[in-house]
Amino acid sequence: MAFEHTSILCDEVVTGLVVVPNGIYVDATLGGGGHALAICKQLVEGRLIGIDQDEAAILAATNRLQDFADKITIIRSNYCEVKKQLHQIGIQKVDGILMDLGVSSYQIDTAIRGFSYRYDAPLDMRMDQRQSQTAKEIVNEYSEGKLYRIIRDYGEDRFAKNIAKHIVLERENGPIETTGRLNEVIKRAIPMKFQQNSGHPSKRTYQAIRIELNQELEVLKQSLDEMIELLNPGRRICIISFHSLEDRIVKNAFRKNENPCTCPSHFPICVCGKKPKGKVITRKPILPTQEEMQENNRSKSAKLRIFERL
Repeated sequence: MAFEHTSILCDEVVTGLVVVPNGIYVDATLGGGGHALAICKQLVEGRLIGIDQDEAAILAATNRLQDFADKITIIRSNYCEVKKQLHQIGIQKVDGILMDLGVSSYQIDTAIRGFSYRYDAPLDMRMDQRQSQTAKEIVNEYSEGKLYRIIRDYGEDRFAKNIAKHIVLERENGPIETTGRLNEVIKRAIPMKFQQNSGHPSKRTYQAIRIELNQELEVLKQSLDEMIELLNPGRRICIISFHSLEDRIVKNAFRKNENPCTCPSHFPICVCGKKPKGKVITRKPILPTQEEMQENNRSKSAKLRIFERL
């Protein structure tokens, strides 16, 4: 299938970045190139660097942005390597960074990628298909305790312990290799009365496995400070998150960079020497409009936060 993905909060991102015609911008999660296209339309002598680890996204974005080929550089990489990748092409500082942390519609809707509980497909869930480990290894090789912890912490599922127990029991009958079989295991682990009004019973477990496999939260934590350091003074980073775990990391990182002082509150002056790197622009996250949520159901959980470098 074609790589299709509707960019969420697109106008809000371009406005939030305060795009200037000669600026250098990074779309660190390029996807299908929707946000990048909106940014490129504002550039005259500027440049956009698009980064993504998914080969399908790279191909789709390259095609979508072909009218701006003289203004863009597309790199296949994880955004945690953004500083290294920029330095390799001679860029030390940039005028804006965008990150859309959501799974693309293409990844969800392409059954063979194994991201969705809606299709019976091999358990995969790799953002970067060059990676050797897949979701199948996590489901079949993690201990019951480790499965419980990731489903509890990354899926925030109240039935995490029972789901992990059922997975381990089912493995005794042979490896769990498909999403369909995993769905059946999860369904048996959750009481029917809780399945009726809580969406698909597999939703939280799939989120947990995907986050663990792709190390999504660790990569995010490790990358934010470095990205803020890459910004020119007065320039901004915009991040769209889709669940509370991501949003909490972004919010806390922005607050820490605005107020890094570690001195006890009773100290009359700061003696730790840590200086603010910028300011939080969005005290509360920007949410999609009602119109956007009606047009794109997947935008409902999106939150945009913005930070400006001093």
